[in-house]
Amino acid sequence: MSSNQEAVQRLRWKKFPVLDDGFVCLVDVMGDDQAVVQAARVSYGAGTRRVSDDRTLIRYLMRHRHTTPFEMAEVKLLVRVPMDTWRQWIRHRTANVNEYSTRYSVAIDAAQRTPADQWRRQSQSNRQGSEGYLDEELGRQLSAEEEAFHREARRVYEHRLAVGVAREQARKDLPLSTYTEAYWKIDLHNLLHFLALRMDQHAQWEIRQYATTIGHEIVRPLFPLVWEAFVDYCREAMFLSRLDQGVLQRLLARWKENGSLTAEDFLELQDPSWRGLRRCRERNECWEKLVRLGLFPPGPPPVPQQ
Repeated sequence: MSSNQEAVQRLRWKKFPVLDDGFVCLVDVMGDDQAVVQAARVSYGAGTRRVSDDRTLIRYLMRHRHTTPFEMAEVKLLVRVPMDTWRQWIRHRTANVNEYSTRYSVAIDAAQRTPADQWRRQSQSNRQGSEGYLDEELGRQLSAEEEAFHREARRVYEHRLAVGVAREQARKDLPLSTYTEAYWKIDLHNLLHFLALRMDQHAQWEIRQYATTIGHEIVRPLFPLVWEAFVDYCREAMFLSRLDQGVLQRLLARWKENGSLTAEDFLELQDPSWRGLRRCRERNECWEKLVRLGLFPPGPPPVPQQ
C-alpha cells in the first residue's frame, strides 16, 4: 500500500473538530501528487521519474501559476459549520455542494457559542474586520444573553413544528449561529485558492479555523509535495506591486547613502499617488511587507502629518 493510500485510509470519515460543535472530514479523494505531475507530463507519459523530479515540477507549476494540472485531483469533504460562516464559504462557487435541508429535516439542534473571552471588537481601520477583545466581564454578560437567545429561538422553532407549521416556514427565525452540514467537492486548484484566502490573517476567525484544519489535517498529508509548494509560493510568499517595488528601490538607495532607514524615510519616499492621503490601505500594506523583509522593526504603519 502506497503512503497516499495509507493516508486516505487513515483520514476517510475521521472528523476533525472545529469551533465548539463543528467538524470537517474527508469523504473521498481522487488523485495525489502523482496525478498532478502526470497531467503536466501528459505528452510524455509517466516514464520512470524520481520523487525529486516530481517535486521540482510541482514547484515549477505552482511558482509560475500553471494551474490546470492541479485541477486533475479532487477532494470531497463533509463539513459541519455555522450558517453565518457557511455564507462566506459558499461564495466560493467552484465547488459542488449538497447541503442539509431544513425544508426536509428538522434543523440541527446546535448553535455556535461564544466564550466570554472571545467577543471581538470592531476594527477601526477595517469595516469588515475585528481587532482585540472586549472586557471579559462584559463578555460573560454577552455570552449569557447569547445562551438565553439560543434557548428561546429553539423553543419557538420546536413549538411551531409541534403545532404543525411547515418546516420550511418554521425555520425562518433560527439564528445564523445554527449549524448546518454539507458535502463539498472541489478540485485541488480551487481548494488551494480557497485555503489561500481563508487561511489568511485577514479572513474572519471562524472560517479561518475551518480552512486551517482542512489544510493541515487533510490536504497536507494527501498532497505533501503540492502542500510544500503551496506554502512556499502562496502562504509564505509576498506579492510586490510596481508601486511597492519603486518604494523598495528608493529605500535601498537611501540605505546605501545613510546606512539606516526611518519611518520618516518611508513617508518621504512613498509612492506619489499616496501623498496627501492620511488613510491609505495600499501604503499600510506596503509598510507591512517592508517590515516582513526586515527593513523596519515591527510596529504600526506611520501616519503622515497633516
